Amino acid sequence: MIVLSHYQARPMLELRHGRLNALSTSLDLGLTQSEVRIAPIGVVFPDGQVLHWEKIEEICRSENACFLVEDSDIIKIQTYTEELQRFYSLMPTQRAPTMLLSGIPMHRIKEVDPYEDTMRKYKTISPIIGRVLDTCTGLGYTAIAAARTAEQVITVELDPNVLWIARRNPWSSALFDNPKITQLLGDVSELIQQMESETFLRIFHDPPAFRIAGELYSGEFYQHLYRVLKPGGRVFHYIGDLESTTGRVVAKGAVKRLQEAGFTMIARKQEAFGLVAYK
Repeated sequence: MIVLSHYQARPMLELRHGRLNALSTSLDLGLTQSEVRIAPIGVVFPDGQVLHWEKIEEICRSENACFLVEDSDIIKIQTYTEELQRFYSLMPTQRAPTMLLSGIPMHRIKEVDPYEDTMRKYKTISPIIGRVLDTCTGLGYTAIAAARTAEQVITVELDPNVLWIARRNPWSSALFDNPKITQLLGDVSELIQQMESETFLRIFHDPPAFRIAGELYSGEFYQHLYRVLKPGGRVFHYIGDLESTTGRVVAKGAVKRLQEAGFTMIARKQEAFGLVAYK
């Protein structure tokens, strides 16, 4: 699978009329390096595909998009659901890409990149050990990071369109390949009711914004988080910028309901835009 963005295409275009006939670049959005050949008609990839210069120019013009290269053509990694009236696309950064959901990035992209965003969340409840619950899969970065040291990771995604994007993202490949990761498709607020008590040592709860998924900030859902968490376990709960007006309001309500659910200590983690609750 070859996936390119303007970060990889622009250096190719700069060599179009140069003397060099080869370039070391990434064909998987920065994960690895490969050599491509610069030819008069376009770029020749290691698998023999040839991408004409007009296609390279198109990629360069689309700074918020990633493209799959297939049969010497490009396909923008995006989809749309009429039912939800949502538009999904993969957006490149200088490191790991994020997903745009109707134009809104699903990771922090200011000051930190999506990979650093994930690692900041990860560090708040490290060491990541035992069985781990990841309530909202997204592109799978949290589940992939947790699986490095966890015994098992259960990750839940409501929207199959999100997983469609993830399958075309090179940075998400371990989500589908790592045997320590088990994917569940469905509403986590319903699925968690069927999970056994005191099952997980760590939980990552990174829900959509409160206005979109208020049920994942409810006292009832927090009670289930407390129930499935083992004694001594920890929950990271993403809120958003805790120093923003909205973040302060959402965090205040979340802290109150987490305490009512039984969590005895709750710490603010501004560097990760969230809270850590301890059982």
